[in-house]
Amino acid sequence: MRHQKKTLKLGRTAEHRKALLANQVCSLIEHRRIKTTLAKAKAVRPLAERMVTLGKNGSIHARRNALSILRHKDAVKKLFDEIAPASSERNGGYTRIVRLGQRKSDSAAMAFIEWIDAVKVVEEKPAEEKKAKRKEAEPKPKPEKKAKPEEPKREEAPAKEAESEAPAPEEPKPKKRRWFGRKSKEE
Repeated sequence: MRHQKKTLKLGRTAEHRKALLANQVCSLIEHRRIKTTLAKAKAVRPLAERMVTLGKNGSIHARRNALSILRHKDAVKKLFDEIAPASSERNGGYTRIVRLGQRKSDSAAMAFIEWIDAVKVVEEKPAEEKKAKRKEAEPKPKPEKKAKPEEPKREEAPAKEAESEAPAPEEPKPKKRRWFGRKSKEE
């Protein structure tokens, strides 16, 4: 029986798991929201909430404890200066997990984990900028050429000139076939 065994092992050694969770929490602090597997999100949540509790305390001892776990000075500074004060009125439950469904490649359950009290990050602006860049990258349509008045055809034109003006029918090129990455003999 697994009574009193809360740790989600995630198929990793203890050192690897601690490093993974610390990196996930640092990314969560930096980006305010991360996309990960559901199992990792559930494992990250208790550590992230513990870090916010340390941030709400605000003492130098709490800051050093957070730094010993996360190992990123910038993340600890942002945690204590921005994220913890935003959650000062809340007594717990600082994060939210939003399920996203299965990943196509291996059908792993995916989820967002994000701060509840974080300022809403608008993700539409970058998408609009990308669309604007795409529109600029597209070639602009060329203005249509105005039809010139047709000149009367000369009946005196020799047959050779008429043949040279008409494009010769192009022969279809043989297909280049590749078989499992080997070059064909034709190349």
